[in-house]
Amino acid sequence: MLKDLILKNRSYRRFHQNEKVEVETLQELVDLARLSPSARNAQPLKYFLSNSPELNDKIFPHLSWAGYLKDWAGPEKGEQPAAYIIVLNDTEISANYFCDDGIATQSILLGAVEKGLGGCIIGSLNRLQLQRELRLSDNLKIVHIIALGKPKEEVAIEEMKEGDIKYWRDVQQVHHVPKRDLKDIIV
Repeated sequence: MLKDLILKNRSYRRFHQNEKVEVETLQELVDLARLSPSARNAQPLKYFLSNSPELNDKIFPHLSWAGYLKDWAGPEKGEQPAAYIIVLNDTEISANYFCDDGIATQSILLGAVEKGLGGCIIGSLNRLQLQRELRLSDNLKIVHIIALGKPKEEVAIEEMKEGDIKYWRDVQQVHHVPKRDLKDIIV
């Protein structure tokens, strides 16, 4: 059921790094994005796939993790993503990707959950340095990165208290994510 996939689709930030995500799996996930709707049907998004430890090690230092967790610098070795899908806008196709990135990324993440994987959308990163590191052509602009792997953490949805949207971790390292109540978002 779709709701079950959505409930399992959390922002996982710690993974079983040694459990490889095959390139065929990454291609299947990108195929879900390819088949998803695109504004004006322009289809300006392209994807860079990484599942090798060497390439992942080049990507990881350019990422920022969990802004609300001020005392946490991100996943340690052994808990880092096993794979990445870098979402790119090909500006030779269109300078504006409208909402395509959100649609495509949700399709990828729901597909990942269905396969027993989890992911995290990372928008806080050093785009220009990473573009140079990966030798991407100038027309390919990094929109965001999807970190992927088998989740190594529990993420719990909870009721928002007093308008506080900040996620947090308890002493057992369960990641708590407050959500607004349905009655509060329907106008």
